[in-house]
Amino acid sequence: MTTKIQKSDAEWKAILAEKGAEPAAFEVTRHAATERPFTGKYEEHWATGQYNCICCGAKLFDSETKFDAGCGWPSFYKEAIPGAIREIVDRSHGMVRTETVCANCGAHLGHVFPDGPAPTGLRYCMNSASLDFAPRPGESWDEPAKS
Repeated sequence: MTTKIQKSDAEWKAILAEKGAEPAAFEVTRHAATERPFTGKYEEHWATGQYNCICCGAKLFDSETKFDAGCGWPSFYKEAIPGAIREIVDRSHGMVRTETVCANCGAHLGHVFPDGPAPTGLRYCMNSASLDFAPRPGESWDEPAKS
C-alpha cells in the first residue's frame, strides 16, 4: 500500500530541518530506527493537546489517550482518528511485532502491543522523534497535567 505523501530522502531531511526536528528524527521516521528508552522528549510529557506526525503534520494521538506504560517511550491506547496509523508486520530482530507508520506519509512511529489499558487493550509505543506536539489553545506545551 502506498502512502498519500511521497518525497525523496533529501526532501524529508529538509522538511525535518525546517521544523527543527531532533537529530534522530530522519533515521527514526524514514529508516525505522528506534530512540533509546527514557531519552525522548515526550516520554514524561503530560501537557494537553495533540501529537502529530513530525514529517507531515497528520494528527495521530490526543493527550487524553497517553499513559505511563513504564517502557521508556510515549505510550497511547488509541489513535486520534481511525485510520491515521497503518500497521505492518515487523519480523526484524528475530521477533514478530506490529510496526506503526503514519498512514499519510509512511513515517515510522514505533510499534503497537496488545498489553495496554482499557478500553482498547492496546499500547502504541511511539518514538518521540517521530512526533510533534501541539498544545491546546491557551495552554503552554510544558504545562504538567499527568494522567
